[in-house]
Amino acid sequence: MTDAVKKLKDWTAESSRIVFFGGAGVSTESGIPDFRSTDGLYCQQYAYPPETILSHTFYVRNPEEFYRFYRNKMLYLDAGPNAAHRKLAELEAQGKLLAVITQNIDGLHQKAGSKNVLELHGSVLRNHCQKCGAFHGVEAVAGRTGVPRCQCGGVIKPDVVLYEEGLDQDVLSRSVGAIRQADMLIIGGTSLTVYPAAGLVQYYRGNKLVVINKSSLAGTDADLTINEPIGEVMAQL
Repeated sequence: MTDAVKKLKDWTAESSRIVFFGGAGVSTESGIPDFRSTDGLYCQQYAYPPETILSHTFYVRNPEEFYRFYRNKMLYLDAGPNAAHRKLAELEAQGKLLAVITQNIDGLHQKAGSKNVLELHGSVLRNHCQKCGAFHGVEAVAGRTGVPRCQCGGVIKPDVVLYEEGLDQDVLSRSVGAIRQADMLIIGGTSLTVYPAAGLVQYYRGNKLVVINKSSLAGTDADLTINEPIGEVMAQL
């Protein structure tokens, strides 16, 4: 165990209001690609850039292509929680962790057992009919071809935040509230480049700001930085 990980373990032991803020890097150890890594989704070649396909405008104008891409590149339903997900669920069960704030849409935190998960960008596991509002599970999208439709004939849309769409204000407000209460904030597996989510860090008022990321984050005034895979780090706590 390195000195940095030992310090993190000590801080975790003495903290009682931990908040975890994570991104795509949390799920890479579960086999889900990181959008912005050198071998990630955003560095592959498609007929349209992924940012374009995952925009609200493209979804409305070209739904067939949107859903083809969405099924191929956004759904990893066989993925399971890794050591980071499991440790966070354990800390919550111990009463030490207030909330998990995630930019991920895979539902792995809940699968690991976490209860208070604030999903800034929604979840692939939730889908709703745009016509009648009926709820549909992920199978309504994953198990079909073309544009998925409800029994009423309406289009079934995933509850994920596309480019050009705003974040859920209730989730955002609850995230701000959790970070303000935190005595330790752990940022893991995120480049902190996607706003407004990345701006949440400014609401932290404590002195245990921890960054766990394989690469360094510019402009983050962390009290402790660990440049190692997050699952490997969390497994040692």
